Amino acid sequence: MASLNPLQGVLGQRRAAHLLRRLSFRYTRARVDALAAQTAAQALSDLLQLNPLQLDQPVYAESPGATPETWINPPQPPNAQMPADENELRRFVMGWWLNEALHDPGAAHRLSLFFHQFLAVTPDYGSSMEFYDYLMLLRWGCLGNFKKLVTKMVVDNCMLEYIDNDQNFVNNPNENYAREFFELHTIGRGPTAGPGDYTNYTEDDIVEAARVLTGFNHADRDEYQDAETGLPAGHGYPQSHDFGLKTFSARFNGATIQPPSNDLAGMNAELNALVDMVFAQEETARNFCRRLYRFFIRRHIDAEVESDIIGPLAQTFIANTFEIKPVLEQLFQSEHFFDADDTLSTDENLGALIKSPLDLALPTMAFFDLPIPDPVADTTAHYVTLYDKGIMGRLMDWAGMFMFYPPDVAGYPGYYQDPDYNRQFFNSATIIARYKWPEMLLTGTHAWGPGSAQDLGTKFDFAAWLRDSGVIPDPSDSYVVVQELLRYLFPEEPDNDRFNYFHTTIFNDGLPPADWTYEWQNFLSTGDDSEVQIPLGRLFNAMLYAPEYQVY
Repeated sequence: MASLNPLQGVLGQRRAAHLLRRLSFRYTRARVDALAAQTAAQALSDLLQLNPLQLDQPVYAESPGATPETWINPPQPPNAQMPADENELRRFVMGWWLNEALHDPGAAHRLSLFFHQFLAVTPDYGSSMEFYDYLMLLRWGCLGNFKKLVTKMVVDNCMLEYIDNDQNFVNNPNENYAREFFELHTIGRGPTAGPGDYTNYTEDDIVEAARVLTGFNHADRDEYQDAETGLPAGHGYPQSHDFGLKTFSARFNGATIQPPSNDLAGMNAELNALVDMVFAQEETARNFCRRLYRFFIRRHIDAEVESDIIGPLAQTFIANTFEIKPVLEQLFQSEHFFDADDTLSTDENLGALIKSPLDLALPTMAFFDLPIPDPVADTTAHYVTLYDKGIMGRLMDWAGMFMFYPPDVAGYPGYYQDPDYNRQFFNSATIIARYKWPEMLLTGTHAWGPGSAQDLGTKFDFAAWLRDSGVIPDPSDSYVVVQELLRYLFPEEPDNDRFNYFHTTIFNDGLPPADWTYEWQNFLSTGDDSEVQIPLGRLFNAMLYAPEYQVY
């Protein structure tokens, strides 16, 4: 039986690594070891909090040596010369988010990606400043109240434009936002029950909800600021709103929504009534918990998981008035999450998910402490060379995840598209980029295809890292080097045959382990790394190629 009973005792290395892989992009040995000495409850208390940002916003410099500028907060004066065109500035915002995700020791950025997946917009809808506001709204809400987040997302400037509610007027209604509000943001469709009936709502409900949403539109950033989030937002324009009575189907027990007044307060009351009506349905909580499970645990939900995990989580969600943290605490402390609810501890969740390109990029960079160009002193190298053209443009795009540009409103198919789900991250079209990732890091270039010699913006010096990082307790011992790396990089420790493949065949190339010890000591005494970089390069490539490294 799948169990939400809390895991007892301290986590230990294996379970701490599993928890950190699933909840944070900042995966390091030091972080795993710190969590290993804690209980699941203690570890979650540490992970489920907002940590300070490295930079509260991106900065831009027109040329190397120029003074870095901010353009978002406070915004540039209306007649000021903007530092760059909007397309370039959007790339700076995206690079800023990736760098913050890389350095965030908690779960906030992983959770923000989870919400971005089904509350999706792309950066081209709205200005760079408004896309920043959208990302900050996800950060504000990711550990807060889901009902509030969904409500505030209705008037996010990017969302209003992305799903066409800026074209939804009383005399010319547009149903796009209402449709996605039901299908993607809240309750989900359910199995089709008949013409225009999706079990959880009907086409008539979409029509009525679109009427509720008429008149909510884009606003200039200096026109309106949400009092609770402190973020610029759109808002309601009463002259464009339908103030008539809205009547919903039997799926919502024939509920009606009537504005108390024909003004902005009345519009907001209607919006809140719509959200209350949808969240009163148990299926809204269940749909959210299924999304959470598929994103963080595994893609397949069988009858046992639906009964023993999804149902109780949904009740926790409802009982806590849709606060997100209690659900996260219950799920990520559970025996089920740690594969401790049956006699087979390796058959379900550890290593059950194929890494997305983002999961391949950031935790690798964090674990091996890749050098990052300074985002203030060298803005071009940081935002453009490393993140825009390197991580996003070379690795992630070619590996099948064009970051912040999901192919449609439903998000990235690897997270939701049945039956393949995350297998879409690993196929004949994406495998080359994934397998070229270690070469990119070792050479510091794009490594393959057109522009292969282009600078990546970072380069991994394995010998220096092994000498200086302290991650491996005895780098002169080849057995220790391989054992410690595999223990932390793979979700499960390999068996003897697999270990011998990496240690004897790959790293030592069939030579006695004493050869490595001699070459390492020679490197330490002379500084000449030419002989140690060869086996280290073989090992690095083999580990990152390995099927065990492609999952988490």
